[in-house]
Amino acid sequence: MAKKSRRARAKQRAAVAKAVQERNSPQPKPVPAEMQSTPQISSKAQDFASRYEYIVPEIKRIGIVAGSIIVVLIILSFILG
Repeated sequence: MAKKSRRARAKQRAAVAKAVQERNSPQPKPVPAEMQSTPQISSKAQDFASRYEYIVPEIKRIGIVAGSIIVVLIILSFILG
């Protein structure tokens, strides 16, 4: 029998954590409709942003390394060619 995928396990953990958090938090008072504001960024987008915040610096580092290698190859082609 196959194991559950990592994505399925992560979804299950997130659902359990959300249920526990909702159970432990006090019930908020209802807010009138005119006072409610729509969120600018969805919670799912915020979750991805906090989850993958290391990606942007990593891509910059990869770009710097790749650029330097290309420059070295161009210089070597002039020297050896």
